[in-house]
Amino acid sequence: MRLFVGLGNPGAQYAGNRHNIGFMAVDRIACDHHFSPWRAKFKGQTAEGRLGPEKVILLKPETYMNLSGDAVQAAVQFYKLTPADVTVFHDELDLAPGKCRLKSGGGHAGHNGLRSIHQHLGPDYQRVRLGIGHPGHKDRVSGYVLSDFAKADRDWLDDLLRGLSDGAADLARGEGAKFLNAVALRVAPARNGPSAEAPAPAPKSAAPPPEPAEDPRSALQKLADRFR
Repeated sequence: MRLFVGLGNPGAQYAGNRHNIGFMAVDRIACDHHFSPWRAKFKGQTAEGRLGPEKVILLKPETYMNLSGDAVQAAVQFYKLTPADVTVFHDELDLAPGKCRLKSGGGHAGHNGLRSIHQHLGPDYQRVRLGIGHPGHKDRVSGYVLSDFAKADRDWLDDLLRGLSDGAADLARGEGAKFLNAVALRVAPARNGPSAEAPAPAPKSAAPPPEPAEDPRSALQKLADRFR
């Protein structure tokens, strides 16, 4: 069994925030893969289903971001899981918008949701880092992550969420490379046909110059004209 956790804040006022991209990710997986309806459990909302042969529990903590670990620990203890069975989807300031990376272990990089999970589980769980870009200065981070995605972000965000859903079964099986490839095919699809332009046709060769008209003079006349 796998536990997929999407991080975010509960409530309609936060639904479109950059900080809630983790909620958006598991919502998309639940919809596309026909998971059970969401229901209240483990201080959050859960849905159950299968991704390929794997049984997966989706969890959206409703403890607010700073206490996400409370809900995650409750689910881990109930299902008798280990940190290695847990995958967390979260926003990542240090990645460009639309980028996706996998990471296991390591620090929380100041992310409050991850900090809380570290406190309950330690660092040895898997993260799906979802790039939202950086506002440019640390003083603007809080307002940036708690503001909605801009209209200009909608296309890449939809592609990213579709890619996460496409590769979800690979992720559940532990095939990280295949998962990332599925995301990449949505976010940066291969171009059809050759990438280089067809070479321009070679210019047609110029027509040969016309041959000179035949000289009607006799050899003697030519010689005489030469010495005139």
